[in-house]
Amino acid sequence: LGMHNIVDRPIAVNGQVVIRPMMYVALSYDHRLIDGKDSVSFLV
Repeated sequence: LGMHNIVDRPIAVNGQVVIRPMMYVALSYDHRLIDGKDSVSFLV
C-alpha cells in the first residue's frame, strides 16, 4: 500500500470548480494469492 502526499487540487462539484485536498493511493498485490475483487474491497 503506497500513499502519496495530500495536495490541494481543483475538482468539479455540482458544476463548480472547487479546491479540495486529494491524495493518490496505490495498491500492489499478487494475483496468484489475492483476487482483484478482494483487493478493491480493501481500498473501499
